[in-house]
Amino acid sequence: MKRHFLEFERWTTRIALALACLMLVVAASLGVFQIVTRFILEQPAEWSEVLIRFSLIWMLFLGIPAAFRQGAMVSVDALKRALPGRGRRVLELVGALAALTLMGIIVWWGWDYAVRGKVQTMAGLESISMFWAYVAMPVGAVFAIIGIVANYIDPRHMELETAQ
Repeated sequence: MKRHFLEFERWTTRIALALACLMLVVAASLGVFQIVTRFILEQPAEWSEVLIRFSLIWMLFLGIPAAFRQGAMVSVDALKRALPGRGRRVLELVGALAALTLMGIIVWWGWDYAVRGKVQTMAGLESISMFWAYVAMPVGAVFAIIGIVANYIDPRHMELETAQ
């Protein structure tokens, strides 16, 4: 069961990270496009600014799971080094539970916010609902929950291992 969950986590984290990288490429490409249209062609495309923000929001929330999986988000290095093995696990459990609680809140309220935002449209892109920007919160949080659980089951703390 543990092995299957960790394989599932690796798969989901890879997908989330690949999509986060894609969103970075989209944002950077649209930024260049925006510069060319605004300053060279002197015909700014307002819609590109909205899509840049949209892609950066998705990039952030899809990149968080990889950080959680690596133990980079909830890390108290000095305290971990001072505690014996069992104390470290207790500290990791407390950190995991706190992070899971936060991600659970983000899933719950993020979904509610996205559903309420369905009636809004993006400025400059009136045909696209704000739902698609807001839903990045619960989607990213679900991926992050998988990473948090996987990190607790199979901890990865490179900063601790290289510092000793």
